Amino acid sequence: MIEFHLEQRTGVAPYMQLVQQVKRALRLGLLQPGDQLPTVREVVTMIAINPNTVFKAYRELERDGLVESRPGLGTFVRTQLRVPDHESLERLRVSLQQWLEQAAGVGLDDESVVDLLMDTLQKRRAALS
Repeated sequence: MIEFHLEQRTGVAPYMQLVQQVKRALRLGLLQPGDQLPTVREVVTMIAINPNTVFKAYRELERDGLVESRPGLGTFVRTQLRVPDHESLERLRVSLQQWLEQAAGVGLDDESVVDLLMDTLQKRRAALS
């Protein structure tokens, strides 16, 4: 089951953080079709959030066709986002971990790593278009 968390300093609305976390779990294969998301009550207890915020996130995911609400039962994953096989993901994870160690070795903090990644992705997109 997914465990939600909120980052206060991101500037991203809490409901959108929940949406992003579900999508990330779908992309990484951590959630599968048929899996149940935590109930609104469970999320409220887990991260001390307004129930309406959780409802809003779940409605957004439902609008995107990723989950479905089953009255009296809960919210369930409907579909999976494109996910590479587990072995490929693990090879990439190991490679990324090595890269992160190199980045830390030259003094990059987490924010600098994210900035470098985003800049590289933007340049890649520009080169492909």
